[in-house]
Amino acid sequence: MITRRNFLRNSLLTGAGLSLSNAQLFAQLLGQEKPYKMTLLRNNVGYFTERGGTIGYFIDEEGIAVVDTQFPEQSQHLIEEIQKQSLRKFDLLINTHHHGDHTSGNIAYKGIVNNVVAHENSKRNQMRVAEENKRADSQLYPETTFSKEWSGKVGKETISLKYFGAAHTDGDALVHFENANIVHTGDLVFNRRYPYIDKSAGANIKSWIQVLENAQKIYDNDTMFIFGHSDNGFDVIGKKSDINAFQNYLSRLLDTVDVAIKSGKSEEEVMKITEIIGAEEWKGDGISRSLSAAYTELSKE
Repeated sequence: MITRRNFLRNSLLTGAGLSLSNAQLFAQLLGQEKPYKMTLLRNNVGYFTERGGTIGYFIDEEGIAVVDTQFPEQSQHLIEEIQKQSLRKFDLLINTHHHGDHTSGNIAYKGIVNNVVAHENSKRNQMRVAEENKRADSQLYPETTFSKEWSGKVGKETISLKYFGAAHTDGDALVHFENANIVHTGDLVFNRRYPYIDKSAGANIKSWIQVLENAQKIYDNDTMFIFGHSDNGFDVIGKKSDINAFQNYLSRLLDTVDVAIKSGKSEEEVMKITEIIGAEEWKGDGISRSLSAAYTELSKE
């Protein structure tokens, strides 16, 4: 039997020829699908996706930890889901770096989390950007910062943070759930998606390549990685081989732009490049962000 709801849904989705994202939106409006997804990986560690950088989480009977927060609405969705499993106070909130799609939701944790941790440069960048945009009153800043390493225990899980230098920004931390052997990379890895390289916050492509080299050395082949972003058709979880692929993309990017500069091409001509040879899996929109950052970095040498 065709109900009025099903008729309306089918008419909207098929008659209008909606894209997948719009189809999902209408499904949500009709109450048929949540706008977010929680995926449990192993040893009580999982990830949350909705809008913004991927969130990681850990929940057991003795502790709760969250990595990154997207935006206030998205954080509230995650908080509500976690509180269905446990009403204890959140033990730890970690920011991998300062960008708004990873920290804007911090404010949702005000008063319900014991500690917020990030690299010292991440906090400095978050405060600077908030002041510049007159949004300081909507921020929850880290209480604890570190320069190279930090470690703490939440429930039965040990969580360690490492900083290897400037990369996507000058404050990117790797977050390792040691017992689960899962690492949240934040935006240190864009899985087959053109990255944002934030020169205004100290990003450095050459250093980024070395940061990824260090990550591949300290984590083993069983380590599972949660990435900040991925392109359509690719996952936000992966292996060391995916980190190596992104490292190769950054290396090829520098090579491509370096050759162009040395051949006398202007910045305008460099910006017309449409493909990074040797890293063809990266495609679609967004290459201009990489080219511009690489040109800026190399032209200053």
